[in-house]
Amino acid sequence: MYATAMKMIRLTAICGAVAVVTGAFGAHSLKDIFERNHLDTAKLLAIYEKGVYYQFFHTLALGLSGVLAFRLPDSKWLPRAGWLFFSGIVLFSGSLYVLACRELLPFSVTWIGPVTPLGGLCFIAGWLALLLATREKVSG
Repeated sequence: MYATAMKMIRLTAICGAVAVVTGAFGAHSLKDIFERNHLDTAKLLAIYEKGVYYQFFHTLALGLSGVLAFRLPDSKWLPRAGWLFFSGIVLFSGSLYVLACRELLPFSVTWIGPVTPLGGLCFIAGWLALLLATREKVSG
């Protein structure tokens, strides 16, 4: 479980850094890009910022899963929670980033709309897995 916990902590660090970079890009560059392309800047930035918001919170949840995995090394639910949070970040936040920027892309991304709710389901399942981890018998 130590290796799994360390993987979750590393993923937390990566997801956190990406969230900061993504948020900074949105705040400092994306607005100008949207405006130059005569797009609905307020609407698209709101979509993009929602992705950043959920990425930050679920990065913290991923980190919590990793830290708890050190305390509960026999848990089968904590690794599941961590992978579900990570999957949710990729699917939910990632799809929102793509959807917000779809008018700027040289290819169609109409297929990505249904990905967002799958990411949301991963987030919900991650929280439920975290709950189930609290019900596991603690050894020692």
